[in-house]
Amino acid sequence: MKRGLVILALALGVTSRAAAQWAGLPVWNNPKGGTGVTISGDYGKPNNASGGGNAFGARASLGLVNLNVTAGIASYKPSGASSSYTAVGGDVAFRVIGGSLIPLSVNLQGGAARATATGAPDLTTVTGAIGLSINVPTPGLSIEPYVSPGIRYSKVGSFGLVPSNSNSNFGLAIGANLGLGMLGFHVAYDYTKLSSSQGGGHASTIGLGAHVALKAPMGM
Repeated sequence: MKRGLVILALALGVTSRAAAQWAGLPVWNNPKGGTGVTISGDYGKPNNASGGGNAFGARASLGLVNLNVTAGIASYKPSGASSSYTAVGGDVAFRVIGGSLIPLSVNLQGGAARATATGAPDLTTVTGAIGLSINVPTPGLSIEPYVSPGIRYSKVGSFGLVPSNSNSNFGLAIGANLGLGMLGFHVAYDYTKLSSSQGGGHASTIGLGAHVALKAPMGM
């Protein structure tokens, strides 16, 4: 019983603030896109306002010229919790500007995920964003810094006598994708402004990871 109450308090008081798509991880983006399959492994470190703790995730993306579809799973254990949340979800991104001869890329991104934990309410997150990136021309190396502002929506489901509640917040992801042929790395800082009903301030997450890209260069 005590264990369930601790998880419930974390879910209602803290986890609902971290409205990134996969609980405990940044909202990743890749405005430049590409074609083929990319496999990613992720790590996230939320701040205390987001719940603290650590998150680990894995994603698979399929690039189809201007369209990129991603599915992924993450495990997030907030500080003080005895159980972890498991989040499953996906996103779709459409590149509206960019190509092999254009260094600037712009995309529209939308995604959703559902996180569950034993003895705790479900957490549903929905994100919508625009991504802007610059391709830095470096021989043998691909560097893509990006910024991705948008809206973060989160809903904590009802649990026992506690009704469901939801929040919508402004969010911003600042990151970079680094490519070394098939192998690459990614890093991002995710910021979410909290409403007065959530106590104000902000929630943030630092994320990093590696990816393997089995794809053709953009524009092919």
